[in-house]
Amino acid sequence: MSRILIIEDNATLAQGLANNLELEGHTVHIAPDAAQGLREAASFSPDLIVLDLMLPDQSGYRVLRELRDGGNQAPVLILTALGDEADKVRGLRVGADDYVTKPFGLLELLARIDALLRRAGRTTGAHAVAESVRFGAVTVYPATHSVIRGDEIVPLRPKEYQLLLALISRAGRVVSRAELLTEVWGYQDEVMSRTVDTHIAELRRKLEDDPASPQHFLTVRKAGYRFTIEPAGSGQVKES
Repeated sequence: MSRILIIEDNATLAQGLANNLELEGHTVHIAPDAAQGLREAASFSPDLIVLDLMLPDQSGYRVLRELRDGGNQAPVLILTALGDEADKVRGLRVGADDYVTKPFGLLELLARIDALLRRAGRTTGAHAVAESVRFGAVTVYPATHSVIRGDEIVPLRPKEYQLLLALISRAGRVVSRAELLTEVWGYQDEVMSRTVDTHIAELRRKLEDDPASPQHFLTVRKAGYRFTIEPAGSGQVKES
């Protein structure tokens, strides 16, 4: 099964969650503070991290930023008593994949963890991505989460990378914003569809030769987006 790291200073809560995750077959490590959590993240290489925001030595936000800035792409589920919308938005913007407030329902939390693990492992199965994918001057290596353009590594944020894989796995076909939101962000409707547009714009900026006239990340008017490996010649595809 999966390796899960819990960074939580409440020993009773952390151990109870760990026990339930271990019953489901996962291997679990617990870190009671930020410093140990960052060390465990580097040595244990978890498939998922459960992160408290109110740690004794530093903010969980800072831990999350250090993880992402250091290239750690593991899904992060924030588990915290901070329930304000502003706290949630900040966590998601820094790089969290889900946000659960305390007190929480154990079954719901376990289901959310399972969903994050499934999304993180989507490179196996129906939407498999090849060992490497090349388009233009860009090569994507899913196994190592590496994106190379020419001779340089392209730093992508976690959601940008996940969106890139979602598009690559559906290369050649039109994908709606709703489908991408569900796949990458876990949302079930289009209330934040502009989120997809913003991230597509970033992928174009970082990976297209001319972001203003994209050849690979194409807009399909009133339908969504289409990724193509071969240059398309136009960033806009008319409705049929």
